Amino acid sequence: MLKNIIFISVLFLVSEIGFAQELYIPRDVKQAYKNQTRDLNGIPGKNYWQNKAVYHIKLKVNPPEKTIYGSEEITYTNNSPDTLKVLNFKVIMNIHKSTAARPNPTTKNFITSGVTIDKYFENDKKIVWNSADDQVNKAIVLSTPIPPKGNINIKIDWHYDISNQKDGREGAIFDTSYYIAYFYPRIAVYDDYLGWDAMVFTGSKEFYNDFNDYVVEVTVPKNFIVWATGDLQNIDEVLQPLSAKRLKESMKSDSIIQIANQNDLKKGIITAQNDFNTWKWKANHITDVALAVSNTYNWDAGSVIVDKKTGRRASVQAAYDEKSADFNKMTEYGKNALHWFSNNYPGVPYPFSKSTIFRGYADMEYPMMVNDNTTGTPAFTRFIAEHEIAHTYFPFYMGINETRFPFMDEGWATFFEYMIGVADLKQKKEDALFKIFRVNTWINDKNMEEDLPIITPANVLTGIGNGNNEYGKAALGYLALKDLLGDDLFKKSLHGYMERWNGKHPMPWDFFYSFNNISGQNLNWFWKSWFFSNHYTDMELAHVKIEHKKIILTINNIGGMPMPFDIMAKFKSGEVKTIHHVTPKVWEKNPKQAIIEIKHIKVKDIEVIVIDGGIFMESDIQNNMWKKDKKK
Repeated sequence: MLKNIIFISVLFLVSEIGFAQELYIPRDVKQAYKNQTRDLNGIPGKNYWQNKAVYHIKLKVNPPEKTIYGSEEITYTNNSPDTLKVLNFKVIMNIHKSTAARPNPTTKNFITSGVTIDKYFENDKKIVWNSADDQVNKAIVLSTPIPPKGNINIKIDWHYDISNQKDGREGAIFDTSYYIAYFYPRIAVYDDYLGWDAMVFTGSKEFYNDFNDYVVEVTVPKNFIVWATGDLQNIDEVLQPLSAKRLKESMKSDSIIQIANQNDLKKGIITAQNDFNTWKWKANHITDVALAVSNTYNWDAGSVIVDKKTGRRASVQAAYDEKSADFNKMTEYGKNALHWFSNNYPGVPYPFSKSTIFRGYADMEYPMMVNDNTTGTPAFTRFIAEHEIAHTYFPFYMGINETRFPFMDEGWATFFEYMIGVADLKQKKEDALFKIFRVNTWINDKNMEEDLPIITPANVLTGIGNGNNEYGKAALGYLALKDLLGDDLFKKSLHGYMERWNGKHPMPWDFFYSFNNISGQNLNWFWKSWFFSNHYTDMELAHVKIEHKKIILTINNIGGMPMPFDIMAKFKSGEVKTIHHVTPKVWEKNPKQAIIEIKHIKVKDIEVIVIDGGIFMESDIQNNMWKKDKKK
C-alpha cells in the first residue's frame, strides 16, 4: 500500500512539473519547485524563506574632503535550512579600483583606491580582513558557522574616497554636493535557488538585495543638508525652527513649500549651527539606502495623498542647484507621479513615506530616492523622473534580481512610463515618443543580438541586445498582455502577483505562473513567444477577399510575436478609420496565420486596407497594405 501511495505521489509531482515544463525551466529553478520553496501556481511555496539583516550605520561626510568614513553593526539572521559557513559581502565601491572588472574603459576621475576595511568583528571577535585584493564580492569564512534560524553580529569600520566622476550613479556632483550610494559593505542575498549571489557588479548592471531594516546616522558640517532613504528622526535637532516648521508643514500640505533657497543658505538659517550635525534616518523592510548632501542646493517639498482609503500622504521633495531650472517644478512632477501610479497603474498605493528627487547625473533609482540629471528640457526631465519613481514597485516593492532578470523591473518601469505618458501627453504624442525612444532601436536593427530571448540572463550579456530586452521589448510584452487580458483581468492579475510577492524575491516563473493562476488561463503560449523565443514583430497582409457586407483577411505572422493590431480602412470619401481591433488572442491557436472576418460594413466604399501595429512597430511595413483594383 505504501509503495502505491508513493508511486501515485510521484506521478502527481511529475504531472505538475510536466505542466510547468511547457515553459523552459532551468535546473536550479526546478530544484526550488522540488524543495517547495516555490509553487507551480505562482505563489511562495510552503517552504519559502529569505534571510534578513538589521543595519545600524554611522557615516561621516565632510565636503570638500572626499574621504567618507563609516561604521556599521549588522545583525544577520539565517532563515534558510542550510548552515552558513561563509558570508558573501558586496563591497560595491570597489568598482572604482583600477583592477575592477568593467565592460568599458573609464576616466581617471572614476578611479579611486576603493574601500579599506579598518576593523571587522564577528560576535565581538576581531577578525583580520585584508582589503588589498578585494573586489566587489568578498567571501569571508566564518569562525563560527551560522545554523538554520541562527544569527550573527557583525561590526565593520571602513573608509573610501568618493569619486569625482561627473556622470556616475554616485559621486561628487559639485565640490560640496555629493550623491552617496552603495557606500556600505552589505551581506549579499542567499536565496533558495542560487545560494549566495556572487555575481560581479561591473558598473553597467543593477542589483539584487535582501529586505533589511536600517538606521543611518550621517554626520556633516553645519549648513549641510542631508537627504536620504527613510524618515528623518530628529528634525528639530538638525534644522532651525523655521526650516523645521516648513518641512513638517510640507508633509501635510497640498502646496509646495520652499524649505531652503539660495538666500537662506547664504544666511546660514537652515540647519542647526553646531560645528557638526548628525542626521538620523530610519527605514524598515527595504532593499537599500542612499543619501545626498549639499550646502548649496535648493530644497522644495510638498505631499500628496497616495491612499484614498486611509488618507495617507507621502512627502515629495526636490533638491537641486540654482542653475537647473528644469528642477523648479520637480516636486510638482513627483507629486503627480505618486498620485498617478497609486491610483492608475499599477494602482497600488505608493508604499513608502517619501520620495526625494536629487539633481545628480545618473538617472538612477533608489528606495525613496531618485538621482536624476538636468536635461534643460522640463518635459524630458519629468519623463525621466517618472520612470525612476516607477521603480518604487519593481524592484523595491518586489525584490527583483535585477542583475539577472532586469526585464522584471526595467520592463515594468517602462510599461508604467508609457501609461503615465499617455495621461501626460495624450495617446498620439506619447505613442510617437515611445516608438522613437523605446522600440525603434530594436525593431529596425536586424542584428541577431537584438532577437535574443528576453529570458536570457542579462548578467552574461553585453552589447546591443541587452538594453532592448530590459526596456522596450519587455514593456511591449506587458502591453501585449494587457491587450490580451483586457484592463480588468490584467490589473487583477498584476495586483495578485504583487500582493503574493511584495517584500519577497520573485523569479520570472513566479510571475508567469502567478498570472496563469489568477487569470484562470494557461498563457504559456504567450510567454513562450514574448519571453522565450527569438521572435520579433512583423506581419503581412497576405490576402483580402471581399464579399457582400463582409471582408475576409488572411494575415501572416512573419515575426512570430503575438502582437495586437488595428485594421484600418480608407473610404471613397477620404475618411480613414479603424474598422477592427485585433488582440493577441488571435495568434493562440495558430501563431503563424490569422483569418479575420469583418462583417456589416460597406465594403464597396473601401479603397485601402492597412494593418497597423501602432507602438508594436514592424520590421517591414511594405506588406501591410491592400489597395482596391479599380479596373475590376
